[in-house]
Amino acid sequence: MAQDILDGVNPTRMELLNLKDRTKLAIKGHGLLKEKRDALIKEFFDILDRVKGIRENAERSLKEANEALVEAQIAMGDLAVRKASLAVKESIDVDITSRSIMGVTVPITDVKVEERTIIDRGYGFTDTTIQLDEAAKKFEESVKFLIELGEVEKTIFLLAEEIESTKRRVNALEHIMIPRFENTEKYIDMRLQEMERENFVRLKMIRSTIEKNKEAENEVAEVDSN
Repeated sequence: MAQDILDGVNPTRMELLNLKDRTKLAIKGHGLLKEKRDALIKEFFDILDRVKGIRENAERSLKEANEALVEAQIAMGDLAVRKASLAVKESIDVDITSRSIMGVTVPITDVKVEERTIIDRGYGFTDTTIQLDEAAKKFEESVKFLIELGEVEKTIFLLAEEIESTKRRVNALEHIMIPRFENTEKYIDMRLQEMERENFVRLKMIRSTIEKNKEAENEVAEVDSN
């Protein structure tokens, strides 16, 4: 099986020197990308460990919130609960910024949830029950967990994409580009040696021809002198 080399390469010493520089650069880049890949994988699994706990908190909180909502619907009636929900004011302030993990921009959420009374939420005392207040409190807590869960899951998704991309680049350098550069170096070196041997043989033949011509001229000169 023929070794894979670069197309359109001239077997010259200048080309060989340039190719050696490209090979060194590719090897250095390969090492840096491997370090980046390993760091990303470590970060990925560190964050992955957080996801389970956050998801469990979100699921637990949502379950408790739904249970409290069902109790409120039983105590007040579905229509009254709907009416009270329309009066509820927004209470969650989310500030989204970002940070860089090995060149990957990932989100950071800062969630501010106010501790609120019935009056703060916007519905009155007379038309609601304590079950509704408990349900509202649980849903506010759930939203905070869900936002945090969204942050870490988005981060995991972005890191996974970058890990896959970096893996492809590492593999391309390791299994395609660097071997191709090295094979091309060997090819150019072999061609240069062949050309040197051919030049040596050519020069030897020229020298031999010149010597023969001189001998012939000397013989002619001797004959003429006699």
